[in-house]
Amino acid sequence: MNYYELTSFILYFVLVIGVGIYFFVKSKSKSEKDYFLGGRNMNGLVSAFSAGASDMSAWVLMGLPGAIYLYGLGKVWISIGLLIGTVLSWIFVAPKLRRFAIKADDSITIPQFLSNRFKSKSATLKVACAIIFVIGYCFYAASSVDACGTLFHKIIPQISKGKAMIIATAIILVYTLLGGFKAVCWTDFFQGMLMLAALMIVPIIASFVLKATGAIAEVSTPDNYYNFLSSGSFDWASVASILTGLGWGLGYFGMPHILIRFMAIKSEKEMKKSQIIGSTWTALILLMATIVGIIGHNYLGKINDKDLVFVEIVRNIFGYGALALIGGLLISAIVAASMSTADSQLLASSSAFASDFYKTTIKKNATDKQMLMVGRITVAVVSVIALFIALASYKYNLGGIMELVSAAWSVFGAAFGPVILLALYWKRLNYKGACAGIITGFAVSVLWMIFFNFNGYGFVSVIANTGLYEIIPGFIMGLVVAVVVSLATKKPEKEVEELFDSVKNFKENEN
Repeated sequence: MNYYELTSFILYFVLVIGVGIYFFVKSKSKSEKDYFLGGRNMNGLVSAFSAGASDMSAWVLMGLPGAIYLYGLGKVWISIGLLIGTVLSWIFVAPKLRRFAIKADDSITIPQFLSNRFKSKSATLKVACAIIFVIGYCFYAASSVDACGTLFHKIIPQISKGKAMIIATAIILVYTLLGGFKAVCWTDFFQGMLMLAALMIVPIIASFVLKATGAIAEVSTPDNYYNFLSSGSFDWASVASILTGLGWGLGYFGMPHILIRFMAIKSEKEMKKSQIIGSTWTALILLMATIVGIIGHNYLGKINDKDLVFVEIVRNIFGYGALALIGGLLISAIVAASMSTADSQLLASSSAFASDFYKTTIKKNATDKQMLMVGRITVAVVSVIALFIALASYKYNLGGIMELVSAAWSVFGAAFGPVILLALYWKRLNYKGACAGIITGFAVSVLWMIFFNFNGYGFVSVIANTGLYEIIPGFIMGLVVAVVVSLATKKPEKEVEELFDSVKNFKENEN
């Protein structure tokens, strides 16, 4: 165990817990809007970094560099898809969603926005969304807990991976419970800064230091390593790989913990700032993560765990003496990536359950204090379930946690993405169309994974493995069904159309 690395780790966790305590003490209002949406008063810089950090989990410092290290530039299509999706969501979704959420009875969750968008008193959509949220985020958060446990164990071998997962869950739970949305956003801000610094510093220094020391590894590079076609030739495998990579970008239009950050920005002016900062941050992160994978391939040679390419590079450069303080801080960026995603997922699931299930079906006249308590209890319950899922996956060797991330990303993107876009830009969309689109996108995504794309946990697809990411057919079918059902049923009421038109004339002084 390197005590310098450990010191950096401890200082980092003192910081994030301190942020949670600060906002708990500072907060004057205890309303659900403050806890779940920060009072819709987040500035552009914090919102942009928070949206990016809550999106870029440990995969951007572990999974993506590891895939490029092992398989080559054919995996870069994931980065390209994510970058395109990020930019388009900031341009076409973020500003309009914020305005619409304000005009639609000051909505604070995505299910609430969709119901208010259609002036519907029915609880069907809210309840369905809340259930999907809680189930999906249990598995999504489990991936972050697993990643934290892996890294804790790497830094402190004396602590088993299982115990490390418990510690990580406890830390995330503390500052999420205490400070709510503002604490999560501010810790995401620091974590986003740390991730960016680590990915900017490490590849640049590594390219000079490793060359200067002659530590260039002799590796056998496959002929197609630097080929953007995954198989080296233009066949279905390459086409599916390219479409799958680009398909990841569709997830941004329906990812609740990212969309909620768009709704929390305090002004149109801050929104413009967020658009520029958020898109630039993501572009830099994805570019440098790709470079880390290439450097790892060229200079590290063969390593035992491809997901630890970044860690091995850092330890090669900053693993000696007091330099390990810097190394420990840089490696903390991976934990930051995991925790910034986990806390956002916990808050999104708790807000959906409290606002869209508890208040809708259990206690319709619930007070702010009761809603706040239910939200915090939900955070705790989802955290515990996520921990058990992560522990079970580790104990029984059920498979890579990235399968869970991929599945959750697909479920949210396919279920909510098409309906969010139509709700913002198509006046004719009605409540029935929205419900049908969400259910169809969810169902097709799950069924496609099982029958045509599943190869995790020791099982294979029931029919055939197409290699095509399930978010693509799920998104397309969700979109088609939402449009067809809307056209086949009664058009929206006049007041719903007037709400849609009012967003076009939105003025900042109305906020």
